[in-house]
Amino acid sequence: QVQLVESGGGLVQAGGSLRLSCAASGRTFSSYAMGWFRQAPGKEREFVAAISWSGGNTYYADSVKGRFTISRDNAKNTVYLQMNSLKPEDTAVYYCAAVYSDYLQGSWPPPSYDYWGQGTQVTVSS
Repeated sequence: QVQLVESGGGLVQAGGSLRLSCAASGRTFSSYAMGWFRQAPGKEREFVAAISWSGGNTYYADSVKGRFTISRDNAKNTVYLQMNSLKPEDTAVYYCAAVYSDYLQGSWPPPSYDYWGQGTQVTVSS
């Protein structure tokens, strides 16, 4: 069982930056691949980025590639999403998610996730 708590959201002007954090409970954080998703009002949840258990593999949605960076610190049980050059269309609730790496059986990026946080609001003003 993994519990996830996101933080770092807020209001920022277009072109600005934010760093989201997702703190995970449990001693086996390094066994999980992690992902970030977002959901804008009236839209479906969409994938943003993923990172493997070691941090060696990452994957990004085309819409954020080159602007967002996912990283993790297994010693701190935390995954991060550095968001630069933010646009109004990045406005959404951002969620982190986890999946046990052994369940992936080599698939990358993860096709699904088992644990979700409660989300943090990111609002980008124009």
